[in-house]
Amino acid sequence: MITFTYKYPGFKLSEEPKYGTWLKSVMEKEGFIPGEIHYVFCDDSYLLKINEQYLDHHDFTDIITFSLSESPKIVRGEIFISIDRVKENAEINQAPFESELARVLVHGVLHLVGYNDHTEAEKQMMRSKENYYIILPAN
Repeated sequence: MITFTYKYPGFKLSEEPKYGTWLKSVMEKEGFIPGEIHYVFCDDSYLLKINEQYLDHHDFTDIITFSLSESPKIVRGEIFISIDRVKENAEINQAPFESELARVLVHGVLHLVGYNDHTEAEKQMMRSKENYYIILPAN
């Protein structure tokens, strides 16, 4: 089950069921069983506090993902997304906000199924997977 919480004023996914179905299909295509995934949409200051408290990082980020899985094949977790960062990244990348949002949504799921982005090779693999799956919301 995928749930969404909104802590960013004026923001709400227009088609929650569509996004939920899409994200579940990504997990299944990666060979995992979708469990409980909770997305929290927030602002920079909210996510910065989480970044400092739990990761000891002191900078802004667009997403933080926490795996809560107790089984290696069932995906469970919390994903926090800064709408401020998504908006800025969309401007920087000259992409529509919705495309950048889809990229970040799937990025969190990819982390939960085991992909990392610490090295250059991992970043390239993550971007490749994002690009592959990002077309699915349009379908």
